[in-house]
Amino acid sequence: MIGTPGGSLLVLAIALPLGATLIAFVLGGQAAARIARASLWLWLALAVAIAAMLIARGEPLTYLLGGFTPPLGIALAADGLASAMLLASAIVLVATGLFGSVAYPAPSWEKGGRAAFAYWCLLPALAASLAVAFLARDLFSLFVALEMLTFTALALACLDGRPSQFKAELRYLLFALLGSVLYLLGCALLYGAYGTLDIGLLAGNTRADAPTRLAGALMTVGLLAKMAVFPLHLWLPPAHAGAPPAGSALLSGLVVKGAFVLLVRLWFWVLPGPPVAGAELLAALGAAAILVGSIVALRQEKLKALIAYSTVAQIGYLFLMFPLLMAGDPDAATRAWMGGMVQAVSHALAKAAMFLAAGLIVQSMGEDRVAGLGGAARAAPLAVLAIGIGGLSLMGVPPSGGFTAKWMLLRASVDTGQWWWSLVILAGGLLTGGYVYRLIAAALAPAAPGVAPRPVPRVQEGAVLVLVLALLSMLLGLLPLSMLGLAQIGQPVIAP
Repeated sequence: MIGTPGGSLLVLAIALPLGATLIAFVLGGQAAARIARASLWLWLALAVAIAAMLIARGEPLTYLLGGFTPPLGIALAADGLASAMLLASAIVLVATGLFGSVAYPAPSWEKGGRAAFAYWCLLPALAASLAVAFLARDLFSLFVALEMLTFTALALACLDGRPSQFKAELRYLLFALLGSVLYLLGCALLYGAYGTLDIGLLAGNTRADAPTRLAGALMTVGLLAKMAVFPLHLWLPPAHAGAPPAGSALLSGLVVKGAFVLLVRLWFWVLPGPPVAGAELLAALGAAAILVGSIVALRQEKLKALIAYSTVAQIGYLFLMFPLLMAGDPDAATRAWMGGMVQAVSHALAKAAMFLAAGLIVQSMGEDRVAGLGGAARAAPLAVLAIGIGGLSLMGVPPSGGFTAKWMLLRASVDTGQWWWSLVILAGGLLTGGYVYRLIAAALAPAAPGVAPRPVPRVQEGAVLVLVLALLSMLLGLLPLSMLGLAQIGQPVIAP
């Protein structure tokens, strides 16, 4: 048997966008845009089908490529974590593709058309990379997926061809390569010790010896560099702030999540009884990211830079679940796990909406200084509304997904006696409210004398779509907890 019923969907989730990339590259022109958009819609349908089948079965889907079992073959598997991230990624990519229909309308080799040609080839390539990152169950295959994500994201971030973009993305590349080297060193140590890199074979069979601990430490630091966790965050703000709106949305909302999913699998599936001290160190770094990122965001004078530093802060919440999962309380561990997963999904939707909306506002105002946003609410009301709704989710205001995530993490921290993390969550929410207020207040102010904001057509560049993404982030908080149970399928069992 090569897999569970429905396992072939996992292969399609990788093959469909990869094939679309190749066909779009060969055909070019308007065909590239049509093929990319169609493939992303089909990819969304596949993500929905995988989630529905997971909920119906109540257990992960698996598939063995070529029918060969590991370690000779490569296994694919979709649990609740993979399915939730796949679904969120598909929604963001579909919306970003529609947003780019106006921004990149003419794929060709003519002047101004090469960026559009690259855009429509790279979008499905990013989808394929994310699918491998979420579904593969081999540490080396996951490394390949992260490299695909890195180089695809780099190209999307440099589409405008400005020198400042290349400088910022070069820093991103250096941090990513450093992370890759450390991760590969850890893989080499694990392979030398166990003769396999398959997660299923490593789970429960690794030893708490020095080589394994060293491998785990190297791989963890490498993944933290790729995720831009404080203090390895120096590449993220300039890279995200300098990228085109679509590139910023994908970098912030999706690309960093690939490394996060791999880090979770490494810690709770591969490493033997992850050390509590290490989990507390990760949470401490996350707490520092929340506080420092939010304070620096409050001081930013430019719109996209402010949203970029907000990403540094919001990523920090993902690491608060690590010590909570290992506290020995099964109910608190379930809440912490669900809180982390909902935070990852709601952040992807809200932050993608905010970066796309910021692009519309900059287009309307002709600048991205926060002090120069007066009149933006009149010129681009849906974009400003999208930033406001997305900001409410980041703050953790009910009934948003951000509120659900932060409430679950806060409850888990109190129930396990780790109350100090709840103080960080509350402080982060207040600081987030401060910089979101700055943006909304500046946009609602009247335009400065002599400034004539350009209205943004309601259909052009998907203004409604960015609002839909923000609303989805809010509506996550209205889902019954039974629906959020998707994230629990395949949840790791951590011994106290």
